[in-house]
Amino acid sequence: MTAEELTQVVIHALEDVKAVDIRVLDVRGMTGITDVMVIASGNSDRQIRALANSVIVKAKESGVRPIGVEGEREGQWALVDLGDVVVHIMLPETREFYGLERLWGGEDEVKVVRSIKAKR
Repeated sequence: MTAEELTQVVIHALEDVKAVDIRVLDVRGMTGITDVMVIASGNSDRQIRALANSVIVKAKESGVRPIGVEGEREGQWALVDLGDVVVHIMLPETREFYGLERLWGGEDEVKVVRSIKAKR
């Protein structure tokens, strides 16, 4: 499966559980760790865990086993490493604090897939 196909699987998995502000960063040429980073927010610790689980289940259904999963238990930030695609799922305040979009791509280079404001 290509990185682009896997990215679509991830996006659908995140959308199924109502992820907020999904963004895709193509980091090829910037790092050898992965080709694509997908960043999304959830509105609660519980939703973050559900989003990570959805990504894991859909990836496995597509024949891709996660290399690693981190942070699921804490719930403020979950990382799902699928090799060519790394998924970061965070609470909005955690996402703002770490600023991965700025760190990896700068605002001009971020491809926005879906952007919905978090419910407060």
